[in-house]
Amino acid sequence: MEAIYRPAARVICLDAARRVLMLRWHDPVDRVWLWEPPGGGIEPGETPLVAARRELLEETGLDPGAVLDRSVPVERDVRWKGRRYVGPEHFFVAYFAADRPSLTRTGLLPDEQVELHSHAWVSWSDLTSLSDPVEPPQLLTVLCALQPDGPWCEAPSG
Repeated sequence: MEAIYRPAARVICLDAARRVLMLRWHDPVDRVWLWEPPGGGIEPGETPLVAARRELLEETGLDPGAVLDRSVPVERDVRWKGRRYVGPEHFFVAYFAADRPSLTRTGLLPDEQVELHSHAWVSWSDLTSLSDPVEPPQLLTVLCALQPDGPWCEAPSG
């Protein structure tokens, strides 16, 4: 399968209790389910930070100004809707003062409205026990690189 180069940006959102926002997606072609932080492709002319803030607003309605201007790049190789995407994804972090802030889905495209099944604010210690795969699998390592003083840096790898 030919790979499509697609740089992207994602935001690891943390609420007041330091729970991580995860979105549960369903791939209608490959019939797989997965959990991942909000984010998506970087459009021509966008910086990774601008893309991260745009994607956060589109997918969640959360304040894009909460995204901190520091990222960790992760090389990705993922399948989605019968295609293989490769390239760097820039992961950012955003903090929200509320417990489990409410989301809105008004910025999603029609196909995304169908494919985004649900969301959850998940304790970082429960990320490895979600019912479907977490993307990227090394999400806690990425979070530790972004915020090395967090308790997730002491979590046992599993």
